[in-house]
Amino acid sequence: MISEPDGVEVVATAADAAPGAAPLLVVDRIAAYLAGQGLGTGELSWERIGEGQSNVTYAVRLDGRDLVLRRGPRPPLPPSTHDMVREARVQRLLAAAGQPVPEIVAVCDDDSVLGVPFYVMERVDGVVVTDELPAVFADPAQHAPLAEAAVDALADLHAVDVASAPLADLGRPGGYLQRQVRRFAGLWSANTRRDLPLVAELATRLENRMPLTQRHSVVHGDYRIGNLMYGPAAPPRVAAILDWEMATLGDPLADLGYFTATYARPGMRETPLELTTVTRGAHFPDTHALVERYAARHDLDLSALGWYEALALWKAAVFCEALYTRWRAGERPGDTFGPTLEDGVPRLLDAAAERLP
Repeated sequence: MISEPDGVEVVATAADAAPGAAPLLVVDRIAAYLAGQGLGTGELSWERIGEGQSNVTYAVRLDGRDLVLRRGPRPPLPPSTHDMVREARVQRLLAAAGQPVPEIVAVCDDDSVLGVPFYVMERVDGVVVTDELPAVFADPAQHAPLAEAAVDALADLHAVDVASAPLADLGRPGGYLQRQVRRFAGLWSANTRRDLPLVAELATRLENRMPLTQRHSVVHGDYRIGNLMYGPAAPPRVAAILDWEMATLGDPLADLGYFTATYARPGMRETPLELTTVTRGAHFPDTHALVERYAARHDLDLSALGWYEALALWKAAVFCEALYTRWRAGERPGDTFGPTLEDGVPRLLDAAAERLP
């Protein structure tokens, strides 16, 4: 058995698991599954990748082939969450539409392998940018193109035709914003153990000031620089968009508002949603310039973008509160993110209030 830093277990065989602790990766079962799918045989090596607070991703190597396995957390899982089968389907549909997504090579809905469904994809050659810049993009001349490439990829995604099947079957775009506000308001009451009145106040303000949706598109739901894989060489280009768990059809400005809310700049309030801190650097463009770049591709009224930013920050507060509650209950042993949310969630709410017009 190998214990990872957050207390999660990886075991060589299911028999090696500690009593009552379901391992996230069972090496012999995965090796057998991949062999049965024709993806390689022999000894399997693995490495945890990414810093996701929800789903778990491993790089696995078998017969010299580099693959990535993505699975949800340990059950029990809340209804309609961590749907790996659907996430794999979304990526296959978007690949067919010409979008940069990893190639899905296997999807497993048999819980006897890992206890939850998972999928396997080809590993994309590239780098992810979060709190430091890789050497290939260290030159300040590459900083603006890196941010611009992210906006261009988002504009490309929102240009995909969703009026006909099969992409039209990914969701019900009508009423998307209303459902988001009402769903997350309900999640707060189910997940919190403390009284933060600003949550309900913001829910009411979001409901009352909700803009009209101008068009429908694929909505990624977590579109930020840290969920992009950039190609390994300059100039920056988006080689793959990652983490499609929340993808659906809806209002494209929800993605743009999330992107600008997570795009850190000097002088901005620091929140737990600031997941790519490198953009605070002097040579990165301001959000105004990036929004103008997006607007050149999509003729939309962006005057209410602050509302969409507030929605993103408020939703993040609700999601982070659930993590905080689980940490306080001892359900996230070794978690270093949970303790920061005691003050982090109120900071998210304050930032949302600032953005709401």
